[in-house]
Amino acid sequence: MQRILVIGCSGGGKSTLARALGAKLGLPVPHLDVLWWQPGWVPLGHEKLRPLVEKVVAEEGWVVDGNFSDTFPMRLARADTVIWIDRPRLVSFARAFGRFLKLRGQPREDVGEGCPEKFDLEFARYIWTYNRKVAPRMAAMLREHGSHVDVVRLRNDAEIAEFLNQT
Repeated sequence: MQRILVIGCSGGGKSTLARALGAKLGLPVPHLDVLWWQPGWVPLGHEKLRPLVEKVVAEEGWVVDGNFSDTFPMRLARADTVIWIDRPRLVSFARAFGRFLKLRGQPREDVGEGCPEKFDLEFARYIWTYNRKVAPRMAAMLREHGSHVDVVRLRNDAEIAEFLNQT
């Protein structure tokens, strides 16, 4: 594993797993949310994101977390492994809301500078509908463009811990 994509719903633990894998394997961990979100939660825009992601995936090794379906085929083409954190929506919802309560008003290291942690209706709706709306698109892109990658699906903390121990 040298070029790893970590995907899944917000609140599932993508960034935490990406950091742990990066540290264990000695790989950089560029977070897509850091590239995408500008101060005040202003999106960068897809046209500006694309060349930044191209530069990231041109590197020899990395662990990239995030869905961003518009750049997924580009990232997938260079990946050798996809780790899909596939938690029930209630778990992701509760974890994201708990993170908000813990960090309220403070930024996370895996989100752009000037973006304090928030939990609004749009974000809640995204989490609640992820398995119905986003996950099928990701699965279709994996089927279409991902025959060359190993796909690892992790559904809970025990599976994540076991995967990290075996890596």
